[in-house]
Amino acid sequence: MHSHDHGHDHSHHFDTHNRAFAIAIILNTLFVVIEATYGVLSGSLALIADAGHNLSDVMGLILAWVASWLASKAASYSKTYGLKKTTILAALFNALILIAAVGGITWEALQRLSNPAEVAGLIVVIVAGIGVLINGITMLLFLKGQKGDLNIRGAFLHMAADTAVSVGVAISGTVLMFTNLHWIDPVISLVIAVVIFLGTWQLLKESVNLAVDAVPKGIDPATVRKHLERLPGVQSAHHLHI
Repeated sequence: MHSHDHGHDHSHHFDTHNRAFAIAIILNTLFVVIEATYGVLSGSLALIADAGHNLSDVMGLILAWVASWLASKAASYSKTYGLKKTTILAALFNALILIAAVGGITWEALQRLSNPAEVAGLIVVIVAGIGVLINGITMLLFLKGQKGDLNIRGAFLHMAADTAVSVGVAISGTVLMFTNLHWIDPVISLVIAVVIFLGTWQLLKESVNLAVDAVPKGIDPATVRKHLERLPGVQSAHHLHI
């Protein structure tokens, strides 16, 4: 018995996803430029860290978009399953890119903790506010499709995490406007790293499981085997694949 679950809903309308990815990539690319520029000008590690993370998200969105396009292609003589599994590989690579970003953000934040720098709070608040708006809009673009597709869920989780992160950066900037607690900026950066890691870990586990054709969540192989062995005319069940 062979049961293959590729985390993929075949009823998706590719054109809808195509439009969502295009809008998301344009908006987030513009925001990366704005955030990186004002991060350097204001001296905010939180903004620079978030810009780096958002850049990895743009790369992730492009990767997910390409995978979504490849998955829509028909099966061929040499690729009898088609290319639908590319969406799982995209989700896996996206998770790895994000974990690498977490490492970079954490390292920079720890360096800045021992040597805090002055940060222009108002600029941070304004730019982070723009981030909340852009990431929130992008997240909603993938809200509907993320329930049946791991690739789309990866994009949705990135945007959801980004929205929360931008809120955190805005809080950091607000605190700096009224206090001299310059250590708050690297601390918020560390919180950002934790948020990203937690949001990515589940995606990484699911994409690895699907990539190696692990038993889908919620199915007990022993129960399936017992059911098969109870069927009329069946003496034993062996070499079971789920």
